[in-house]
Amino acid sequence: MEEPEITIKLTRDEATILSDWLERLQMTDLSNTVDDPTAWAPIHRIAGQLDKVLPALFFPDHDARLEEARRRLRPLDDGSLES
Repeated sequence: MEEPEITIKLTRDEATILSDWLERLQMTDLSNTVDDPTAWAPIHRIAGQLDKVLPALFFPDHDARLEEARRRLRPLDDGSLES
């Protein structure tokens, strides 16, 4: 029996930051961070899907875009997000 797929919704900023984190994670020795080898398949699948839907990841100004996304999602002192 095939399992139904799960859909996760993220803002573009959230997806950009998650993609960057997953990329850095994949560049490490995953066995040191992810102790369950069965978790690697979904990690790689999520990263691949993000690569497909975020073409800006490959733009020359990606680092600046990433920093802007971080700035917008970084909580302010009162716990709210910057708009």
